[in-house]
Amino acid sequence: MQIFTKEAFENLFRTEFKGLCFFAMKYVKDYETACEIVQDSFIRLWEKRDVIDTSKSVKSYLTTSIHNKCLNHLRDNRKFDNNLLQIEQLSEVSDGKTSDFLVEKELRKSIATAIDELPEKCREVFLLSRNENLKYHEIAVQLGISVKTVETQMSKALQHLRLRLSGFMSLLAFFIHTYFR
Repeated sequence: MQIFTKEAFENLFRTEFKGLCFFAMKYVKDYETACEIVQDSFIRLWEKRDVIDTSKSVKSYLTTSIHNKCLNHLRDNRKFDNNLLQIEQLSEVSDGKTSDFLVEKELRKSIATAIDELPEKCREVFLLSRNENLKYHEIAVQLGISVKTVETQMSKALQHLRLRLSGFMSLLAFFIHTYFR
């Protein structure tokens, strides 16, 4: 049993799409991403039109779906620990300004060693995220694993790197204070 016809669905899309995009934008802060999320929600609605509870509002279903997709997007694309990001980007800071080349060299070596110590799958997920700038769902698709597994592997990688590089945090604070004022 269909809850609505193709024409009713198209009418719903035409009348609600723009407003729902603005609703999604409140979460993701990017109009294109918001529109993609809303479009995906409409596609999912159409695909599930035969099993959706007709006693509830379709707009309510869409709003809830969009809300959840926005939260998933934010989770999958969140920024990592700022200290770790700054450590990773330290190589971009150095253009002859670093007064102690040996300390910088040691830091780079420690970062590389810490990454090499990661288990193979964990390292692969981390490098796809950091070097390839892939989102969690893209990594999951590429590796044939779930997004939850990607999240778990990233969490393990970041925790390991925080522990291994903790001795450099005060040094990093100095570099950040000196070069990012």
